[in-house]
Amino acid sequence: MRRTFYIYSGFVFVFACLSLVSARAAQAAVNVNINFGPPPIVVSEPPEVVMMPHYGIYFVPGISYDVFFYNGYWWSPRGNSWYRARQYKGPWGVVRRNYVPGHLFKVPKNYREVYKRERRINYGQWKKQGRGNEGQGRGRGGKH
Repeated sequence: MRRTFYIYSGFVFVFACLSLVSARAAQAAVNVNINFGPPPIVVSEPPEVVMMPHYGIYFVPGISYDVFFYNGYWWSPRGNSWYRARQYKGPWGVVRRNYVPGHLFKVPKNYREVYKRERRINYGQWKKQGRGNEGQGRGRGGKH
């Protein structure tokens, strides 16, 4: 009987020790989380654009994120930030929200569906018509 008690006590002791070791090992784990922000904005070739008539804003169809052209700049909201570039291929820079033109906030969430029947304009044709005045925005960082 005593021998069974000692064997049982030994198992309990070993189990308790293993539990403590695994608890300490779990506490010693290192968690590294580095946030580089949203994926980069890449428009690798001259994009087609679609005009949203009531807003005077163009958007780039056929990509998975929002890219707009308005007032001489390319704009892209990503998460809680807005990015702006003078050319579609960048470089893109973060813009404070109060420098983003108000018209861009009025674009409907379902704009791709609303304007899916609008004519797609080839980038070269759009530039020839003088609509894509990239880099011709109003000064440096002024409110639009």
